[in-house]
Amino acid sequence: MTHTLSASLGGMTSGTLTTAGLAVGIALLAVEHVTWWRGGGGGAATAGKKGGPPQAGGKAKDPRALIPFWSGVAFGTLMVACPAGLLGYGAGILRWGGNGAGGLAMSWMTGQDATTIANASAPSIDSAGALVVTALVFILFMLRKKVAKLVKGRFWKGVLVGVLVAIGTGIFAMIGNLVVPGVNGLGAWCLGAIVNQDFGALL
Repeated sequence: MTHTLSASLGGMTSGTLTTAGLAVGIALLAVEHVTWWRGGGGGAATAGKKGGPPQAGGKAKDPRALIPFWSGVAFGTLMVACPAGLLGYGAGILRWGGNGAGGLAMSWMTGQDATTIANASAPSIDSAGALVVTALVFILFMLRKKVAKLVKGRFWKGVLVGVLVAIGTGIFAMIGNLVVPGVNGLGAWCLGAIVNQDFGALL
């Protein structure tokens, strides 16, 4: 039986995330880090392709190799934090796909149906945060051809993980509670410096 639990209100964007969708997100998160941890078999980090970050190799695991993935997680979290618009709609589609694929796998393997998770949401971005997100989207679009394919793949995998694990309760709540207020604060800081001419804020 599927239990539908209402999402918390008060500055939280709503979204439907099931236990199956969360399982997909956790699996992708684990695979990315296990792959990084195991490295490429060499004794030292190797240079990335076409200007990408170094790839982890053997015992020398370069944390920079995880930057594209975790940048994607942050962006996916921001998508969930958008109350509407193309990004919010896109987050809903990705969650629908993750819930569907995970639900089929869960049903086939365990015979149990997925249940809906309460507070499947992230803190909402405000008008100041929307300034930063909009600028970020334009930057990503203009730089899309200058980024290596491998880096893009890790980024988009991170986006899917961010959309699926950016829930409003539990340990994964820390992601949304760090990223979204941080972006809102950055937007407010920029507005204070640019609009109110508080140039001291830029120092």
